[in-house]
Amino acid sequence: MRTLRILGQRLSDGSVEIVEAPDPGMLQGSIRVDTLFSAVSPGTEGGKIRSGRMSLLEKARARPEQAAQALSMVRTLGLANTIRKVRSRLEGAQPLGYSLCGRVTETLGDCHGIAVGDLVACAGGGYANHADQAVVPANLAVKVPDGVDPADAAFTTLGAIALQGVRLAAPSQGECALVIGLGIIGQLGCQLLKASGCRVMGMDTSRSAVELALSSGGADTASDSDPDCVLRQAEVFSRGRGVDLVLICAGTSSNGPVELAGAACRRKGRVVVVGAVGMDIPREDYYRKEISFTVSCSYGPGRYDPSYEEGGIDYPLPYVRWTEARNMEAVLDAMASGAVRPSVLVTHRIPFESAPSAYSMIADASEHFCGILLSYGVNGRRAPVASVPLGTRRTGGSGSPGISFIGTGSFAQTFLLPQVARSGRARLESICTRSGLTAADAGRRFGFARAVSSPSEIMSDDSTDAVFIATRHDRHGPETLEALRAGKHVFVEKPLCLSRDELRAIAGAFLNSNEPPVLMVGFNRRFSKAAAAARRFLEETGHPLVMNYTVAAGRIPVDHWTQDPVQGGGRILGEVCHFIDLMQFVSGSEPVSVRAAALGRNDEAVPARDNSILLFEFSNGSVGTVSYVADASKKVPKERFEASGGGRTAVIDNFARVDLFGSRKVTVRCRGKGHEEEVAAFIDSLYSGRPPIAFRSLVATTLAAIASEESLSGGGTMAIDVDAFLGSSDG
Repeated sequence: MRTLRILGQRLSDGSVEIVEAPDPGMLQGSIRVDTLFSAVSPGTEGGKIRSGRMSLLEKARARPEQAAQALSMVRTLGLANTIRKVRSRLEGAQPLGYSLCGRVTETLGDCHGIAVGDLVACAGGGYANHADQAVVPANLAVKVPDGVDPADAAFTTLGAIALQGVRLAAPSQGECALVIGLGIIGQLGCQLLKASGCRVMGMDTSRSAVELALSSGGADTASDSDPDCVLRQAEVFSRGRGVDLVLICAGTSSNGPVELAGAACRRKGRVVVVGAVGMDIPREDYYRKEISFTVSCSYGPGRYDPSYEEGGIDYPLPYVRWTEARNMEAVLDAMASGAVRPSVLVTHRIPFESAPSAYSMIADASEHFCGILLSYGVNGRRAPVASVPLGTRRTGGSGSPGISFIGTGSFAQTFLLPQVARSGRARLESICTRSGLTAADAGRRFGFARAVSSPSEIMSDDSTDAVFIATRHDRHGPETLEALRAGKHVFVEKPLCLSRDELRAIAGAFLNSNEPPVLMVGFNRRFSKAAAAARRFLEETGHPLVMNYTVAAGRIPVDHWTQDPVQGGGRILGEVCHFIDLMQFVSGSEPVSVRAAALGRNDEAVPARDNSILLFEFSNGSVGTVSYVADASKKVPKERFEASGGGRTAVIDNFARVDLFGSRKVTVRCRGKGHEEEVAAFIDSLYSGRPPIAFRSLVATTLAAIASEESLSGGGTMAIDVDAFLGSSDG
């Protein structure tokens, strides 16, 4: 049985390899496609390879904003965790490719009329990868018209990128256009402009690219000369008027293309940037000529919008005529009419087995290239492969528990997987992610026995005793419930779930099991040395506490998945639960009520509840506030916790130190927020059967987070009654 083959690149050294992986899991509103051809994007993908080949210092110089982020992470995560996070990013295999054509073999849910057997063109990084098979959301796939060669259709996404730039340039019959940069997207742009009735001039520093534009018929004239010569040629070509529009498809950090475009344009001309170029706009030409300047965003409206790309929600046609998918359809229609002909631009047709050699050629520029096509052969429908042996299992010896992972994102690879792998006290069994590549790659690096295609493979696996769940928040509740019903012990990253109904189902499964499994939520802060020191110091007084927890949370974009009410649940459910749990731990009592208030002003960049104050009352008379502030200064520590009672005060300063004030001041230096300790505690519990956090406490924290969200939505003071809730859950 042939496994899935997928092309992966390592950012640490730019190396490219074919990885054997399990089939990617299906999503609602998605299709499974057996790939026939995929097209390489030499600009985007070649840039990744060249960047990967750089030294760490060169990478930092090339991406100063990412270097600054790493330094910021040191302040919040510590040096060791920052190194782990950066290393997991650099060493992990990343998928390549985003444009393919193949045959549909499976659909799930509403796929907008796409059916099994259809020939489709697919788009999307992370979906339409260079692989034998892809699972693609329906909004990123379109049917290929009869008569269009599947090899040509593989270039549809690249054509849609060019078409979106052409649309923004608004060409009309008889206009004169200049295309700067004659790579594959620039060449397709020339063909599309010709199809729009334009006279087209091309420009590139490569003589081979110029000759291809001329021989393929995409350009009426073209030049590889210096800018002054190009301007003279453009002057003649435009009959002394200046070109009407310029499409910049080059890839360079230089500002030269933007300067050349401004000089070549006529008064009130249009310049559209499709490629990645320097954009320091020279005022003289652009101001004097009143040139319009536009940056084109990839394939068109819908790009980078999760509700469109992943959620399957289309934009209404009367208001958004040309979305990503509709641009792809238009490109295919142009191929069907013969106006766009990718085949004349193909310089290399390479069997998928030899794909890594194509990237060496691109990175080394060892020969001229333009259209690069990977072919997969036609071997009939491949049987599904749900599990791939990795041959790397680490084991803690006879009798040790078997652990499997669902989800291996950045957090899991930084804080969970390294701790589990280093413990030496468990058998590492199965690993599963949406992308088969990530599962296979991370599984090999951390020592798992196999990579599997879906969580159900893990739930039905008798060798798995415990499951780590580190997926997106909306999957935590359902996957925890499935694992509990399968009799597995569970470590689930916070939050436990996103609704009362999900929590009620989890509680019912837990309480009604014959032998309650260990259930733990990743509330790591209570396991930190800082939290332990504060609790020991304050509990000696026997007094209730006044607690203040200030969190300089920082902004998260409103379109980030954590802000989505369905996928992420928002930051109160997703993060504030951490701080509720720590107050519960330090005070030694459960929250019984909450009242919350958010900023009254509406800032589109920041949801109002990202700047909130939440007041909790606890069962032993303690009170606590959480000040959760997205708009705090970046210079202040992210977290500060202060608790006072019985003449004593403990202050946790970003988990780097604890100041204990009693008859005298004692400072305890600390390190870490408890991630290592929580993983160790969970593995201990698999041997002892004693949960690191009482189930009732997990329910109390989760109920308090849900009640906080309800209070912010206008509910006022919300009671938190754990007894009543558990009574209603025990079926």
